[in-house]
Amino acid sequence: MSRTESVSKICTREGLLALRDAALRDGRRVVHCHGCFDIVHPGHIRHLRQARQLGDVLLITITGDAGIGKGVGRPLIPQELRAENLAALDFVDWVYIEPSATAVGLLDAVRPDVYVKGQEYATNQHAGFAAERDAVERHGGRVVFTSGDVVFSSTALIAGMAESINPADARIAELLRHPALLPEQVQLRLAGFAGKKAVVVGEVIEDRYVFCDPPGVAGESPVLALRPIQERSFDGGAAVVARHLAALGAEATLVTALPRDPAVADALRERLAGEGVRLAFVHQETPVASKHRFIVGHEKVVKVDWVRQAVLDAREQDRLVALADEHASGCDAAIVTDFGLGLLSAVMLERITGVLRPRVGVLAGDVSGHRNHLRAMRRMDLVTPSESELRAAARMYDESLPAVAWQHLNETGSRAMIVTMGAEGLVTFEPLESEKTGGPDAEAWRSRLKSEHVPALSGHVVDALGCGDALLAAGCLTLASGGSLLESAFVGALAASIHGSRIGNVPVDIATLRRRVESVGASALSFVPADVLAARVVPRVTHLAS
Repeated sequence: MSRTESVSKICTREGLLALRDAALRDGRRVVHCHGCFDIVHPGHIRHLRQARQLGDVLLITITGDAGIGKGVGRPLIPQELRAENLAALDFVDWVYIEPSATAVGLLDAVRPDVYVKGQEYATNQHAGFAAERDAVERHGGRVVFTSGDVVFSSTALIAGMAESINPADARIAELLRHPALLPEQVQLRLAGFAGKKAVVVGEVIEDRYVFCDPPGVAGESPVLALRPIQERSFDGGAAVVARHLAALGAEATLVTALPRDPAVADALRERLAGEGVRLAFVHQETPVASKHRFIVGHEKVVKVDWVRQAVLDAREQDRLVALADEHASGCDAAIVTDFGLGLLSAVMLERITGVLRPRVGVLAGDVSGHRNHLRAMRRMDLVTPSESELRAAARMYDESLPAVAWQHLNETGSRAMIVTMGAEGLVTFEPLESEKTGGPDAEAWRSRLKSEHVPALSGHVVDALGCGDALLAAGCLTLASGGSLLESAFVGALAASIHGSRIGNVPVDIATLRRRVESVGASALSFVPADVLAARVVPRVTHLAS
């Protein structure tokens, strides 16, 4: 079956109801199966084949991404691809994506002749399934259970994969015994996000994902040949930082530069407004940077950056600084992001951080790539570079990480930093209280930096793009809500783990973050406590001479 044929099976709601009416007129029995179908496993195939034998038409409906509440990182597969997977099965006739969390309303509309569930539902007393059964039988339909001779669970399979690659970490257990990181305390801190006001200054980037069939080799020459099957675009760069803030409960404003084409600004303003983000901008003479990533399965095989360095004339530069100053008034926090695209030169960064500093309680920033101006971010409460970005900015490639961190904090007069290290997690750095007002003794400050290591809190990263943006937004709000640097790092790491578990720049919302707090707290029960580990150490026996 070609992709065109399979995609033609995917219906709109109006189209589905029209097909159902036609089947009713023709006397054809419609069999209906509904579920998440995140991973189509052998249990699903047997279930659907058995269902198809019960009628003339097999309808599969899936719960849309927004309606799935199975935990962090679910669904693993976006709804469009889940629908295509099912439509590719030759015994499936119609596929529909149901946006609601339950199928009750859909069942009332479709009125299937047979509604088929797995054998595990035969003794299910859940109110949701009871409502589904009532909707089917109220319209004269039958509810049938498949044999269940082979039972699989997508949730269990995904959880099993995570457990197999994310071994128990005693360091996480140790962190979770810290009074401020107890789940109930973290939840209280998250409650403080609501209503916080924040402004974000930086470039907007279009992050486009092009999903492709498995690559081949071009006939005319030995080059990679990709066949796109789907595209998805996300508002990234500084825009996604603002989107994270809004999704976490804050009132966010994005200050940026956009092309003079009013259609670009209007479209972006509408999209951001739908997510609770206000937009203020000046004009630039270049288009919005667009970064295309070509994906096969979950692997990025090619990345193409359509980027021209932003150019602002002197008047627009002054307007950008004035907008940042204006919209920071009354804010709890400000975030400055430098993606190395020319909008924020070193001079502009010094000017913007200079006007923001007296306006807000928390001033945070981050950079991306090696063409950044991290050292121009002065008197910051928090910066969150990667280790390679920090070393490149400081031009210190062989020294110890604490020495590089000390150099940066000392030079910029900043309060603290979180250095990200990919799969190794992150390390926080801040001077001890006795050193914050001490003299310029380099060696003393270097040896007295306070640091904490937070391991990566995600066992399997699907897409690392944007994890740093999620960490920055959540960490900044934690500080603005009165949290410590360690709390900021921990909550930021949780947000990054959520973001990395799915494809694309989808903002981390407060409900998902709350669930992640609980899941990490629960998983810590299986970790071996440090005191137990210590008790298992065989003591050294010293023989004393008599």
